[in-house]
Amino acid sequence: MITGKNIKKKYGTVEVLKGVDIDIARGEIVSIVGPSGSGKSTLLHILGTLDKADSGSLVMNGQSVPALSGSKLSSFRNDHIGFVFQFHHLLPEFSALENVCIPGWLGDRKKPEVRKRAEELLNMLGLSHRMENKPNQLSGGEQQRVAVARALVNSPDIVFADEPTGNLDSANAKELHQLFFDLRKQFNQTFLIVTHNEELASLSDRVLHMKDGKIV
Repeated sequence: MITGKNIKKKYGTVEVLKGVDIDIARGEIVSIVGPSGSGKSTLLHILGTLDKADSGSLVMNGQSVPALSGSKLSSFRNDHIGFVFQFHHLLPEFSALENVCIPGWLGDRKKPEVRKRAEELLNMLGLSHRMENKPNQLSGGEQQRVAVARALVNSPDIVFADEPTGNLDSANAKELHQLFFDLRKQFNQTFLIVTHNEELASLSDRVLHMKDGKIV
């Protein structure tokens, strides 16, 4: 589903990615681990179209991603990719339900359809009683589950998760681990996870180790 070849990236004179090859199949849960500064998050941001490689190729669902720009790239990202970050990035002035709906609204989908999908996801994630709460009224684990629902509302081909348990206690981290596998079972959802959490990584279908800008 995703194929990246010889991906390179520099920031100034620092070579962060030194020619990375990666393949991810539909329905896989793949984790990337490695020390800080190894290039994990940079690679995830490039694969997720949030940043551009200096060179190399990236194909997702048969589409050459570097060929897209501007509004076409934004539409592609919104339609095909979901994101979960360490810090939830929920909008404080909106309810949990509204936060989940935002990617659907940005995609110009019908509001009743988006709301129904958001409600279904929040119900599935055990947040039916929290839909109208603002983020500051939710626990850290609840906020992260809202972020997961938001990532899924457009039924993306892949969810990119960057240190998704980094801001959670061990109980909520374990709950989130299980949630990813439940979602794969229910939706055949594909995940690429950057993590320092060895327990989460060990449960994945594959673990990729990065060091000094390369997969080793």
